[in-house]
Amino acid sequence: MQIISSPRTARPPLGAVVVGLAVGSFLLAGGLFLAWVAFATPVLTGLTPATARPSGPQLVLGGAIWGFTLVAPPSFAIVGALRLGRVARAVSARPPVRAMTRVAQLVGDEYIAATDVRLPDGRVVRDLVLGPFGVAVIHEMPPQRATRRTGISWEIRRSDGRWSHLENPLERTARDGERVRRWIAATERDFVVKVYAAVVTSDPTVSRTPACAVVTADQIPAWLASLPPARAMTPDRQLGLIEQIRSIV
Repeated sequence: MQIISSPRTARPPLGAVVVGLAVGSFLLAGGLFLAWVAFATPVLTGLTPATARPSGPQLVLGGAIWGFTLVAPPSFAIVGALRLGRVARAVSARPPVRAMTRVAQLVGDEYIAATDVRLPDGRVVRDLVLGPFGVAVIHEMPPQRATRRTGISWEIRRSDGRWSHLENPLERTARDGERVRRWIAATERDFVVKVYAAVVTSDPTVSRTPACAVVTADQIPAWLASLPPARAMTPDRQLGLIEQIRSIV
C-alpha cells in the first residue's frame, strides 16, 4: 500500500520553541548569576548587619537577605533547566508509529493511504484510505489506559496526570467521514464516492455504531477487503481522487 505522508510534522511552533529557549536560558543564567553574586562577591556580607546585637528591623532585613540568597538562585536555575528540558523533549520527541503504518505491508497495492489530511474547513483527518470501495476515514483511538468513559462522556489522561474532556471518538470519526464526503462532492463529478468510517482500538467495550465501524489494528486489512467494490471507481477516477487528496496533504 502506498502512503502519502503530510510534510507537516507534529512539532511545536517555532515561536513557542524560541520563547521557551529564551525564557529557560534567562532563568538558568539568572540563577547562576545570583549564586555568583551571593557567594563569590562581598555583596551579601555588605548587606548583612554586622553588629553583635542587631535590632528587630535588622534581623528582619538579614533574614530576608539570606532567604532570598538561599532560595532565589536554585529556584531560578531549576525552573530554567526544567523549561529547557521541556523544550528539548518537545523538539526531539518522535510520534508513535500508527496502526496504518504497521499494517501497510499487509494491504494490497490497490489501496492508497494519506496521513494528516487537512480539509478545507481546517479539520485534520489522521488517516484516509482510497481503494476500490471508495474512501475510508480511519481514526486510531488513544491507548485504553489513557481513556475512560462515564456514560456518554469520554475523558483522556493528560501528560500531567489530570483528566480532560475527549470528543467521542466514534462520533468524531463519523463526522469526519461526512466532512470528507462533502469535500469530495464539492467537485463536480458524474459519479458518487462512498465514504466509510472506522476507529481502531483494542478496547473490547467499544461497540460499533451504524455510522462507524470498530476494528483492531490487525483487522484493518480484512476490514478494507470486506468493503464492497464500487463499480464507479475506475482506475482513471481513482487517479483523479488521488490528485485531489494530494492537493491538500
